[in-house]
Amino acid sequence: MKRPSAIVSLEVNEEIREKILAFYSDYQEENSGEFIDFFARFEGTSITVYKPNKSGKTKAVFAGANALGEARIFDENAEAVVPKPKPAHPLHPIINRFPQIGSDEVGTGDLFGPVVVCAAYVEANDLDYLNKLGVTDSKLLSDETILSIGKRLLRRFDYSLLVLNPAKYNEVHDERNMNAIKAEMHNRALWNLKVRHPMAEVYLDQFVDPDKYYSYLGSTADVVKDICFSTKGELHFPSVALGSVIARYTFLKKMEQLSKKLGAEVPYGAGDKADAFLAEYRKDHSDKELASIAKMNFSNIQKEK
Repeated sequence: MKRPSAIVSLEVNEEIREKILAFYSDYQEENSGEFIDFFARFEGTSITVYKPNKSGKTKAVFAGANALGEARIFDENAEAVVPKPKPAHPLHPIINRFPQIGSDEVGTGDLFGPVVVCAAYVEANDLDYLNKLGVTDSKLLSDETILSIGKRLLRRFDYSLLVLNPAKYNEVHDERNMNAIKAEMHNRALWNLKVRHPMAEVYLDQFVDPDKYYSYLGSTADVVKDICFSTKGELHFPSVALGSVIARYTFLKKMEQLSKKLGAEVPYGAGDKADAFLAEYRKDHSDKELASIAKMNFSNIQKEK
């Protein structure tokens, strides 16, 4: 199972505030919050720094699967609050148009393993089948469920799957941040399906402002336009939910292969288990070997240096 999301709130002084801003400066995103001074996303965790209150105190909030690990870089005594998980529920396509294409990604918050993006094609008559199998946001499904339905989804639906292994990720990350990498992968997967289904509507779970998304694509020749961006897209659009589940299924199978190759279970996420596995692996392996299985820019690795 994936590590649950957590929230960590820190009251910080000016010195720590500046350290946080400098540490995540490469991952800063635009924000329109009246009281927000800084916002960034780093490997599956959001970092929000609020403007000082009347007494001059500042709050920094970390939210995501590795929120506690990130927060403890700045306060070793930080504690997390884990929200109660929301129950999975069937898709409710109240604003959908069909046929449709949607894409989602997994692996961006995992120290080990690839980044996987999948775009999937769905028609209106597929909804009963998807609901029967319980297809929804993959984060609301157990890995056991995803593994049990994954093959059936691959056989029935048209999809475009991209897998960025750690070695290639580390190469391209020297020039692009995570959101730029995701934008390029989503665009390619969506384009592959749009060529086959030109009349389909296109949906994408919004991970960055649309203008920023297209700016990341720069001079890319084949760009999918007229995308409907929406937060929580996996819960609104069947095609995004399907892409989410296929991507997660693929990620799980890749991790199984990696564990078999190494002769040890490789942990998901970027928490304590990942740290323990990393420390053990580094005893007998070089940085070059580590770069073939891990994302080298993660804070887990940076903290060890």
